[in-house]
Amino acid sequence: MAANCKNPRPKAGAYRRFLSLVLVTLVGVLLLVVLLGTNSVSNFVSQSPNESSVKDLRPRYNYTDYRLIPNLPKQSELSIQLEKLNQLRPRNTDLYPKLAKNHITIVLYVHNRPQYLKVVVESLSKVVGISETLLIVSHDGYFEEMNKIVEGIKFCQVKQIFAPYSPHVFPDSFPGVSPNDCKDKDDAAKKHCVGKPDQYGNHRSPKIVSLKHHWWWMMNTVWDGLKETEGHTGHILFIEEDHFIFPNAYRNLQKLAALKPKLCPDCYAANLAPSDVNSRGENWDCLIAERMGNVGYSFNRTVWRKIHTKAREFCLFDEYNWDITMWATVYPSFGGPVYTLRGPKTSAVHFGKCGLHQGHGEKGVCIDNGAVNIAVEDVDKVVNINSKWEVRFSENQPGYKAGFKGWGGWGDERDRALCLKFAEMHHFTSTDSVLSSDD
Repeated sequence: MAANCKNPRPKAGAYRRFLSLVLVTLVGVLLLVVLLGTNSVSNFVSQSPNESSVKDLRPRYNYTDYRLIPNLPKQSELSIQLEKLNQLRPRNTDLYPKLAKNHITIVLYVHNRPQYLKVVVESLSKVVGISETLLIVSHDGYFEEMNKIVEGIKFCQVKQIFAPYSPHVFPDSFPGVSPNDCKDKDDAAKKHCVGKPDQYGNHRSPKIVSLKHHWWWMMNTVWDGLKETEGHTGHILFIEEDHFIFPNAYRNLQKLAALKPKLCPDCYAANLAPSDVNSRGENWDCLIAERMGNVGYSFNRTVWRKIHTKAREFCLFDEYNWDITMWATVYPSFGGPVYTLRGPKTSAVHFGKCGLHQGHGEKGVCIDNGAVNIAVEDVDKVVNINSKWEVRFSENQPGYKAGFKGWGGWGDERDRALCLKFAEMHHFTSTDSVLSSDD
């Protein structure tokens, strides 16, 4: 009788249990892959996060828990959610698994002007080399339409961060509007209200102070609070939601950053655009060193460390604009001219027609038909920086004269104290003391 060479058939019950186990395991793995790949912010915000999700979102480095820092405003539920969202990994890593070795991280800081943001995102999608780098979008508060636009970006790795102490996140308490806050030119003693006015007698406006708060929080977070930038030693480019970026911007900036140590060792930064926002450049055959502008500016960690040491100058100056604060008090404290290096033709354009947080809603639109009329020529699509050019220094630069005290809007001690805490939040340990407004 021939021997039976077939494998013995397993029992039917054991076989079914084995198949069930395999199927459950596969479903679990697929679900995990989907969740890690999407990192959908809107889905997360719609849920009520629990303690286990907090633990899972914390990175494996010196992450600062705001709850450990004394004298910070009590967080709202939304503020706590946003703090957790900031720990999510970048999206699109499945499409772009590796960043270029010499990449320049781009930070886009936004408020609530969705029509502007659409234009900026569209311009970024056409930038040569954009897929090589990481785009960090910093939100001043949480606005669903703004979030949806960012979640639709597919041309590079994207990480979103949200200012958890934005006034827009606190509808009925500081840093938002408190019920007993003084308003306009109220007399605090007569009205029995809370608040210290600025040098012109005006009390704080949360909508206005949020600009300076967001910029300072963003800078401290990007340089000192994110795992993604922890070891980044190169330049970081900062742009805003009303900056149109030309296709050659990234490659031009890489070249400027590489040339700066040799051609302009005293330059602190590299800019994509002239400091005069109305200028498109001189079209000279040379590079220009001038005052650092606020459109498409970039610098490295060494410069940030120098800026960070001037936290008191930044936070105590009665001026609600971050850029005027930098020009009027921080840069002058460096002890010499603060130059930035740029090309003779702009690679970025400021197109905003309204300031602050206007421009959203059907009646307050500040952009023509949801589009901008910016001509992009062939020269704007290729690198137009020549490494053989000399550098021309702008000697007589416009600026704020000695004695300028600011335009106000930043007189409340609570805003100043919060600003100082942002400078300390990523350097805090449980045994450290935190800067207060009366230090």
